[in-house]
Amino acid sequence: MDKQKLIDNLNEDLANELSAIIQYLTYAAKANGPYRPQLKDFYMAEVPDEQLHAEYLSNKIVALGGEPTTTPAPVKEASTNREMLQAVLEAERKAMAGYTERAKQADEFGDKGLAVQLEDMVRDESGHAEETERILQDWPL
Repeated sequence: MDKQKLIDNLNEDLANELSAIIQYLTYAAKANGPYRPQLKDFYMAEVPDEQLHAEYLSNKIVALGGEPTTTPAPVKEASTNREMLQAVLEAERKAMAGYTERAKQADEFGDKGLAVQLEDMVRDESGHAEETERILQDWPL
């Protein structure tokens, strides 16, 4: 694994984390209906984890000699509570797949600390995805 390619991939992950922060903040504001308080709290509770991921990625990119991106990936448009939850689930699954791949790349690059941290981030995103799946289980169409 080439160092610049790893930096580029970590910057893609960082853009996704910045997007996740925006997504959660926006969806917390847009949640409506009888479950608004619970959904707002659910979304806002996720922001600190995503901020920690973004902070770690930014610091690692700099440590590797790169420049962290300040441009988030696009946030998926969603109008209803169900659409917002489905968009969150999709984003969490994407993050899990990305971090799983990035952990392999970090191992290939020879940075065991990065690989372990990325695997921890897979665990975090997996927990977020599982909680979202549980909320969606009996959510009306």
